[in-house]
Amino acid sequence: MRHCLPWPDKRLRSPATSVTEITDEIRAIWADMIDTMEAMPGVGLAANQIGVMQRLAVVDASTERGQAVRMANPEILHASVKMRDHEEASPNLPGVSAKLSRPRAVTVRFLNDAGEVEERDFVGLWATSVQHQVDHLNGRMYFDRLSKVKRDMLLRKARKVVG
Repeated sequence: MRHCLPWPDKRLRSPATSVTEITDEIRAIWADMIDTMEAMPGVGLAANQIGVMQRLAVVDASTERGQAVRMANPEILHASVKMRDHEEASPNLPGVSAKLSRPRAVTVRFLNDAGEVEERDFVGLWATSVQHQVDHLNGRMYFDRLSKVKRDMLLRKARKVVG
């Protein structure tokens, strides 16, 4: 398990670099990420949230857990027109959350743990989590999708919670 970087660590604002191949080191990072995600508990984690600046993400929105999808260089190829609202939060900014609307389904291309290019459809909470992780890997936080007024209110509230 690893510790999540506290907001406003600049690594949370920096795009992660692409992974060229799946190695044992990458698999070990994924294992740490899954342990960290389970301990939160959460439904996904991007590597830069724990200070690893590589395009790695894990997602597990299953009810029974243990179904984590390991992704390197996830890229959203298609997003549904139909939207879905969900309350989103981040361990990098504990104690606050916001309701966001994102596409209900996405098709994602990524390198899987066998080092093969895979395309997979994600729906519902799985799709929300994948989009949230891709935002992280691009140096964006979920609250960047809020209006300035709502974002400022959320960050003020977060400072009270943490401070």
